[in-house]
Amino acid sequence: MERTLIIIKPDAMQRGLAGEIIKRFEQRGLKIIGMKLLRLSRQLAEKHYDVHRERPFFGGLVDYIISAPVVVMAREGSDAVLAARATIGATKPAEAAAGTIRGDFALEIGRNLVHGSDSVENGVIEVANFFSADELCGGWSRDVDGWVFE
Repeated sequence: MERTLIIIKPDAMQRGLAGEIIKRFEQRGLKIIGMKLLRLSRQLAEKHYDVHRERPFFGGLVDYIISAPVVVMAREGSDAVLAARATIGATKPAEAAAGTIRGDFALEIGRNLVHGSDSVENGVIEVANFFSADELCGGWSRDVDGWVFE
């Protein structure tokens, strides 16, 4: 089982798309193992986007993600990172396929609605940056007796 971090960004929250985005990951089969609404601190945002620190857009990226509340989710499933990224769509909305979150709803690269971990390794790191171990639950799964909570 893989884990991935999903962030529903301020533009999606402002446009009332959080429910639709959550629904798409649920329909994909990725279990919610952690979820919270929060306003990111500058420190956490800079840590999260540290890979982009030397790029010219780093400051604007950080300013934007801390500008309003976001929903952060830890999701789990088989090939969770690839499944989540396929659900999200290409970073540039104009290149995102119809049926993906960005293809259906995003307008521009700087306001592309949602973040998803880009690798299994980063999924582990990002989930740990946003959730303590006691904030994560196993989620619902189906066994021979029906639905069970792990």
